[in-house]
Amino acid sequence: MLGHYTLWNMIVFLAGVAVCLLVDLRAHKADTAISAKSALLWSIFWIALAVAFGLYIGLSHGTDDAFLYFSGYLLEKSLSVDNLFVIMAVFSSFAIRDEYQHRVLYYGILGALVLRLVFVSVGTSVLALFGAYALAGFGLFVLWSAWKMWQQMGEDTEEIEDYTNHWAVSLTRRFLPVHNRLEGHDFFTRVQEGGKSVQKATPLLLCLVVVEFSDVMFAFDSVPAVIAITRDPFLVYTSNIFAILGLRSLYFLLAAAKRYLRHLEKAVIAILVYIGLKMLLDVAGVIHLSPMLSLCVVLGFLAAGVAASLLLPGRSESG
Repeated sequence: MLGHYTLWNMIVFLAGVAVCLLVDLRAHKADTAISAKSALLWSIFWIALAVAFGLYIGLSHGTDDAFLYFSGYLLEKSLSVDNLFVIMAVFSSFAIRDEYQHRVLYYGILGALVLRLVFVSVGTSVLALFGAYALAGFGLFVLWSAWKMWQQMGEDTEEIEDYTNHWAVSLTRRFLPVHNRLEGHDFFTRVQEGGKSVQKATPLLLCLVVVEFSDVMFAFDSVPAVIAITRDPFLVYTSNIFAILGLRSLYFLLAAAKRYLRHLEKAVIAILVYIGLKMLLDVAGVIHLSPMLSLCVVLGFLAAGVAASLLLPGRSESG
């Protein structure tokens, strides 16, 4: 698993990540919405940490390994951008309030640490075997998410009081006891049924599972791409983890912008449609769009959404 790296190198990496995540958790222990300023500062922090680790690799194992690490990091970063918009669609589907989103993404990162390790360990063979079917289904899910966001666009997003008929609860309640209401930021709650106390999952846990599922789906695409750059599992894993560690802060930057830019939601929906179609066309073998082209398309849609919001702000809330 470690290639020509030692167990000490892995310990340094995991210990550094663990300390930073604990600092992150302590800094965001209150259930409050993440401001744009805070998201920007944390984005800079995670990028600086990734660069520092790359310099550590260069000093300890040479410039060639540092170049491979940074190449994998930048590729994974560009491929992970798509996941930002899927996460936004997932939160919209579950009507998760801003103040609970950091908690979901925080534990999502902990799951990603384990799941990415599994993906890197199995290599490209298993991913190639199941990846096409998984990506095809996920592409359809992304298109469905775009449609649901389009239907809800312009409506005030209110917290769902009763999740009984929510699609995730309907699919899950057959094999997992699920409560039909959110209970603050808790993933589990105890309720009284028939005179007995029963522990049930909350819809917030289901939201976390869907976020984790989206990361797995994108790993089918991104991990083989990074393995194509370097087959050293340590470099593949560390570049993957540092790329997705900064993903949450970028998400909160996007979410904060969406609150103030009236037409940005339309751009997000267009990006979701593009992501879904790109996955389906790639699986069908019709066309493969390069990561650079995809990144340019995403940035183009975002720029159009920002420009439209500034030039055509619409009527104010009070107007």
